[in-house]
Amino acid sequence: MSLTFQPMTESRPIREIAYDILKKAIITGEIPAGERIVETDYADRLHISRTPLREALRKLERDGLVEYVIRRGVVVRAFTTEDVEQIYTIRNALEMLTLPYIIENATPEDIAALREKLAVMDKLQAVDDVEGLSPLAREFHTSLTAISRKNRILRVIEGQDEYIRRFSAMAIRQESRRVSAHEEHHRLVDYVEQKDLEHFEVLMRSHIERSKENCLAALAAQKQNRDLP
Repeated sequence: MSLTFQPMTESRPIREIAYDILKKAIITGEIPAGERIVETDYADRLHISRTPLREALRKLERDGLVEYVIRRGVVVRAFTTEDVEQIYTIRNALEMLTLPYIIENATPEDIAALREKLAVMDKLQAVDDVEGLSPLAREFHTSLTAISRKNRILRVIEGQDEYIRRFSAMAIRQESRRVSAHEEHHRLVDYVEQKDLEHFEVLMRSHIERSKENCLAALAAQKQNRDLP
């Protein structure tokens, strides 16, 4: 694992930079669940003192990403079913708010850009490239919601999107769902182009709900594998 940290190029407090780096590493799985974050070790890796690292860890604890365990110290928490439920509920509710404005604001250029993304995804889907498809699926949704131009809502969605990227990578590995989800992406763009808000809302609601269900199924499978002797 390589954590990059360049405090001399940043104007923010060191504790905030350390927090962002560690948060991203935990969410992406670069620092796996169950790993101990030993202060001396991570302070050396990040080339910082232990004081800003401690402050960053306290903030990560408030986020529910790490916990203090007796005789072990700071440990990275595994995502729970409740975590996934809450994060998806927040993000899905916000994304649904953007849909009328997507229909209202979408231009032919927006539609063309979305179809270009789908064309790239088509090729990855054809060769079953899950690793390549997962980030593009999130980029597709980000581009779609951005058409709403509702910047305050978009900023709140962005705050949850780091987690969703991790979860969607888990969900997209569900082979049976991957094909149908990609087909739904094409239909969503069709509805935007047709200015069909009713069908757009119905399909989006079911699309993101099934994404959550697949993520929960993948999470349950991971837990079952961990619990095996």
